Amino acid sequence: MSRRLIACAMAVVFVFVVAGIGFAGEVEILGVKFPTEKTIEGKTLKLNGVSYLKKLGFVKVYAVGLYLENPTKDPNEVIESEQVKYMLTHYLTSKATAKKISEGFVDLMEKGNPRDLVDANRADIDKYASWLDADMKPGLTSESVYVPGKGITLTYQGQVKGTIEGNTFAQMYYRYNVGEKADKKIRKGLLGL
Repeated sequence: MSRRLIACAMAVVFVFVVAGIGFAGEVEILGVKFPTEKTIEGKTLKLNGVSYLKKLGFVKVYAVGLYLENPTKDPNEVIESEQVKYMLTHYLTSKATAKKISEGFVDLMEKGNPRDLVDANRADIDKYASWLDADMKPGLTSESVYVPGKGITLTYQGQVKGTIEGNTFAQMYYRYNVGEKADKKIRKGLLGL
């Protein structure tokens, strides 16, 4: 009987080890796989959370993952912390036109941030929005990387578009994604809640 017990225990441990390896390697949402770790700017970042956006209840627009050096469920820590941050967005539809993406970005920045901050940073918001200049289709990505002391850099469809220097714009960017006025589903997913 003890051999059976030991064999069962070993089988259970094996299942958990194999399952843990699969889980530790990536997280999948809407068919998009996000690795649980990425090396960005020489730092190992961990996947903080993933989410997705659907429109009209059935149009899958994108899946998004947030990576941090120091994962947290605290939105203020995501917004204000001085650590390397990486946001990876995989587009899932060809209905995401440049015009919709650019206008949507401006709208979310305005809704997710205090009016005086938006007014003071209008030129940077417009500059970043101008970089969202091509229609998306399934398989294409948008990546933003925040590096302390440098700023936030946008890579759009594999092309580096530019960097908005400093941390003010970056904090606005992360506030519209995980702040109090962010889309509830996106916020909850990116915070790993």
